[in-house]
Amino acid sequence: MEFQHTPVLLQEVLYWMDVRENGVYCDGTLGGGGHSEAILKASGGTAVLYGIDRDETAIAAATERLQRFPGFHALPGNFHDGKKLLEEAGAGPLDGVLLDLGVSSPQLDTPERGFSYHTDAPLDMRMDRSKGMTAAEFLNHADEKEIIRVLRDWGEEKWAVRIASMICEHRKSKPLETTFDLVSAVDAAIPKAVRRKDDGHPARRTFQAVRIEVNDELAPLQQALKDFVDCLKPGGRICVITFHSLEDRIVKKAFKTLENPCICPPKAPICTCGRKPSLKVLGGGVIVPSGEETERNPRARSAKLRVAQKIMEG
Repeated sequence: MEFQHTPVLLQEVLYWMDVRENGVYCDGTLGGGGHSEAILKASGGTAVLYGIDRDETAIAAATERLQRFPGFHALPGNFHDGKKLLEEAGAGPLDGVLLDLGVSSPQLDTPERGFSYHTDAPLDMRMDRSKGMTAAEFLNHADEKEIIRVLRDWGEEKWAVRIASMICEHRKSKPLETTFDLVSAVDAAIPKAVRRKDDGHPARRTFQAVRIEVNDELAPLQQALKDFVDCLKPGGRICVITFHSLEDRIVKKAFKTLENPCICPPKAPICTCGRKPSLKVLGGGVIVPSGEETERNPRARSAKLRVAQKIMEG
């Protein structure tokens, strides 16, 4: 498979990252290397850039794409472990970090990955196919209450109870093995009248929820953001692109906490907790794609970019 992915909010990332010659950067969600390539080009090819990804296909494709840049270093692994991976690679303090938390187009479009509800395929959904449970293993072995929790917490699915019940009914006679098995369970659970009124595919929230659970995408995110801020130089910037409200809320909360970490009572005359801000939020909070970009790339329509700068010491 050729790993092609259209980078979202590319011009906005380059502007807010404020790429410099000889800078040191980390793309924590390397994908096909589109954002990384643009950062390296913007530096005149002089930057050092560490690209992290747990998808072996992405690492191979990006390495081939970026091999002409002497400063590019691929780091196989999960961005949740980014601080450790960077330390092991001997990276110094960073001028910028990018995290694009969306699923790459090649992952969605490659049937055997099992991310898409449009194509019948093995129900996998793992970012790293070398380890961890598949979506099928989770859905066939988790108890009904756990499935309800996942659908509610990670998919914000109103029909979580009925969908979980239908999944459990389905697996009594035959294990769920393919994406269409899961789609069928969702279709059976949601009334036809509701499905007809739905703007998108009725299974999209279920697929999102199961993907997040299988890949443990959200639980470690807040700590990972703090770790990457620790890796920044004073004045360095972190850019995070999210694609759904759960991720965006976590990023917003993490940035707000690092910008205003004081835990003193609101009416206290002076701060006594001693916690100092480490970030300043930039860009007015949230930056969204232009109309031209969403028309050109419909998958960008739900993207949101948040940017913050590490506060200068002293």
